[in-house]
Amino acid sequence: MSAFHIDGDLIRQLAALMDEAGLSEIEVAEGERKLRLARGLTGVVPAPVAHHAPPPVSADSGQQVMAGPPVGAITSPMVGSAYLAPEPGATPFVKPGDRVEEGQTVMIIEAMKVMNPIRAPRAGVVQQVLVEDAQPVEFGEILMILD
Repeated sequence: MSAFHIDGDLIRQLAALMDEAGLSEIEVAEGERKLRLARGLTGVVPAPVAHHAPPPVSADSGQQVMAGPPVGAITSPMVGSAYLAPEPGATPFVKPGDRVEEGQTVMIIEAMKVMNPIRAPRAGVVQQVLVEDAQPVEFGEILMILD
């Protein structure tokens, strides 16, 4: 077995990518050689911010109050790419106006080459789908709203 050359520039690039994408680990492979970088989480981790949060609303007192996600919002549990259908060209899992049951798959989020089904947390009617097919999504981003 030949020696495994460690490329410091590659490690710096991967570390920068981890910071940029908010990843805690990354792995690259070339043939039988693999390099895995992992960051241990210590201390306090800041709470994620929803990227499509509604604007602040005024309370009767005149103070600004941040409104949370709308009732019935389905938010992304991870960073990845949202897919509205099980495969390219297929019929979407759901569309506005469709009735869904609790636990029904409403979309897929691909993260690290793993397809993760996103399931309806409760029964309801799809009011809005807020992402496009194959769109990158962030943790906490509102994906869909049920009535």
